[in-house]
Amino acid sequence: MGILEGKVVAVTGAGRGIGREIALLCAKEGASVVVNDPGVGGEGEGGDAGPAETTARDIREAGGKAQANLASVADPAGAASIVEDAVQAFGRIDAVVNNAGILRDRIWHKMSHEDWQAVIDVHLHGCFNTSKAATPYFKEQGSGALVHFTSTSGLIGNIGQANYSAAKLGIVGLSQSIALDAARYGVRSNCIAPFAWSRMTASIPTGGEDADERVKRLQSMGAEKIAPLAAYLCSDAANDVTNQIFAVRRNEIVLFSKPRPVRSFARDGGWTPQEIADVAMPAFKPDFAREDEVSAHVFPYDPI
Repeated sequence: MGILEGKVVAVTGAGRGIGREIALLCAKEGASVVVNDPGVGGEGEGGDAGPAETTARDIREAGGKAQANLASVADPAGAASIVEDAVQAFGRIDAVVNNAGILRDRIWHKMSHEDWQAVIDVHLHGCFNTSKAATPYFKEQGSGALVHFTSTSGLIGNIGQANYSAAKLGIVGLSQSIALDAARYGVRSNCIAPFAWSRMTASIPTGGEDADERVKRLQSMGAEKIAPLAAYLCSDAANDVTNQIFAVRRNEIVLFSKPRPVRSFARDGGWTPQEIADVAMPAFKPDFAREDEVSAHVFPYDPI
């Protein structure tokens, strides 16, 4: 018997990449799966029923239960249809994995409002929409799990991804607040920052020894490595795990700390701008350097 036997799980963006691997593993572990994917291009253009239907068919051919859904999570009604399809087809909804995403990478000063809005709509608004639709069912049954996909682009920043980074860090804030608000109803909410090669990461520019080496390392990380943690977080085995941020790098699972004070200074009567320049900032700067070294070099680019 699998860890998700009898559960119903909806996975967004499940036609390809990480989402597909999560859907396949959840089904293998016993869950009935709603496979959501509108089949759009990497920047949200077009649409194709093929990816969602292929994943759903592969699950059924392997002996599992699955239904395809082609809605966009950016549309509140579309997001609600994902949950409704789960309830109508399988009788309940136990977990939602918010994996759907697009990219419109642009250097900051060249980013249009349309590029900003499109990415925020799919990632941040999409997580809100699906989570909001599922919560009444979770509340009624006294249990439920939300697994949201964040990114180190949000947790530590990234060049050319102001829209994506803002959305992904916003998802962390959303998840943490949901975890606090809905704990009384047995609802859990967690985040995963994945390291895996997919069409979402295939847009990373190459050129230069460092960039080429970074891409080579990322290509060695299969999307299937992300799925076990997502499936676990959807299961009853994770009933005491909520309000957390994880990352997965190949065979490594990482738990992130929450933002915390590092150092503080107080001054009787307050500070003048010059006193801040002369006293506080020189004392803070060693901490700036340590944080920059860890976030920019050690964690993202040295996969195990």
